[in-house]
Amino acid sequence: MKGMSAAKLLSESGLKTVVLEARDRVGGRTHTIRSKQVKYVDVGGSYIGPTQNRILRLAKELGIETYKVNVVEPAILHTNGKSYPLYGVFPSSWNPFTCLDLNNFWRTMDELGKEIPAHAPWDAPHAEELDKMTMEEFIKKHCWTKAAKDYATLYVNVNITSEPHEVSALWFLWYVKLCGGTIRIFSVTNGGQERKFVGGSGQITEKIMEQLKDNVKLERPVIRIDQTSDSVIVETLNHEIYKGKYVISAIPPVLTTKIHFNPPLPTKRNQLIQRIPMGSVIKCMMYYKEAFWKRMGFCGAMMIVDEEAPITVTLDDTKPDGSVPAIMG
Repeated sequence: MKGMSAAKLLSESGLKTVVLEARDRVGGRTHTIRSKQVKYVDVGGSYIGPTQNRILRLAKELGIETYKVNVVEPAILHTNGKSYPLYGVFPSSWNPFTCLDLNNFWRTMDELGKEIPAHAPWDAPHAEELDKMTMEEFIKKHCWTKAAKDYATLYVNVNITSEPHEVSALWFLWYVKLCGGTIRIFSVTNGGQERKFVGGSGQITEKIMEQLKDNVKLERPVIRIDQTSDSVIVETLNHEIYKGKYVISAIPPVLTTKIHFNPPLPTKRNQLIQRIPMGSVIKCMMYYKEAFWKRMGFCGAMMIVDEEAPITVTLDDTKPDGSVPAIMG
């Protein structure tokens, strides 16, 4: 989506652009599948919310509407083999120590986040100390009860699709800060999961592709970028050569290791790229004859705090008109 957005902007400015897309479709991490049974479904990125103004503006310009994800009724918290109604973003507990522990954890994260400069997190007062600490160590340091530790772990899992031992505390605190704080990043209402696109998020890049016409080349993985002369030379896997003044790389950093650069990328950048794996997550949708959770007085959202559970969080994925009842996990 980043590459397509850039190409749209540049072509509207009067510049000649070509998009070289490795896959047989556009959209990258957004992917809408259509079928007779489910109409349409987002199997990639789909949720948007307040502060994500650029994509909201782009969707509006392309005539794509949004709808609110249903969280009118209570959600469900499932932990230790039992299910409880969940009101609000974070669970309350009969145990006052757990409540105090969790509240202290969220407050600590937000307070530290305020100290981290958005554009230079390495200049934060405790930057070195926090960057040497994983989120697993941070959770152990700031949470005292098992319930709080378990929920804090789930919070990291859901937000960045990684395990707490895989990420630095400085990076995670900075990430949460940029998303508007501990509550907004995790919330549906007034948060990151508030809305979805009617018809699916894949429409955005598909409509841009219609505008760019033949300037989008599918199934063209780039294998070489040569910047040794006045113009940049780009070669694709099927040995097509493209020449231009500039190249915008809009691929996940780890995939740049598959491209031969001349002159080579800086050594430190290469080393960094080899050490930053992408998050790992699988999304699945379950379809039902009726939205039975509504009949039971629930909204379809669930938090599942259980190491063995294959799914940690769910949301209602029923169409905005109430058809095709579904839960996304």
